[in-house]
Amino acid sequence: MPRDDEKGRLMMSPGLPPHDSPLESLTSRRTLLAALAATPTATLAAPVAAPWDQALTLLHDRYDDEPAALVRTKERRGLSRFRYHNAESFFESLDRGFFVRRDEMLYQSGIVVQLALTSHLLDVGFSDRWNARHIRLNVAKGLAYANATGFAHGCLHMARLAVILSPYWKWGHAYHLDQPRPDDGGFTIGEVRLLLRALLDRVHDVTGHPRPSGWRRGSQEVRP
Repeated sequence: MPRDDEKGRLMMSPGLPPHDSPLESLTSRRTLLAALAATPTATLAAPVAAPWDQALTLLHDRYDDEPAALVRTKERRGLSRFRYHNAESFFESLDRGFFVRRDEMLYQSGIVVQLALTSHLLDVGFSDRWNARHIRLNVAKGLAYANATGFAHGCLHMARLAVILSPYWKWGHAYHLDQPRPDDGGFTIGEVRLLLRALLDRVHDVTGHPRPSGWRRGSQEVRP
């Protein structure tokens, strides 16, 4: 079982809402996706419907990104499910303690977060090409786009971790380049596991993708 002090520090910090995935946000996402699904294929590439259009416009301007046309297809839905299952697979390696060095653990964590967030983005209609061009390995940016399109994962600790991980390639080279070690934000391995588990559970909830075959929830033991 997780240590009370570790889990409590993450989940009950001042300013963190008791529920970071409000029901009304999930409902609005489902309502919009149902409307998109009912739209004739020829008109699916029309401007994004409210309430996401304004939020996306602000992000496109902020990052100077090419506007994304959200088009939901069976192909993107299938790729979304594949990414979620891959994210669970990579997380399992972390959960089992295969990565004990902090740089390796954080690099692996970046992969998990990227797979999880692109699963959501693909599900709501972003193209894989757009994600590869504009999100790349910047998982903090991916989280911003996800939350702008109904992901509604308002965990302040996850947002801070996403900044630490972005771009996550730097952790794959942290001890191989003659450069100062990147800031790890003071996160323990146990804390990272809890945050990634919550993120994956959120993807499962909002996309409706089934758990991977043979999936089981890990012990969630918090280890330093």
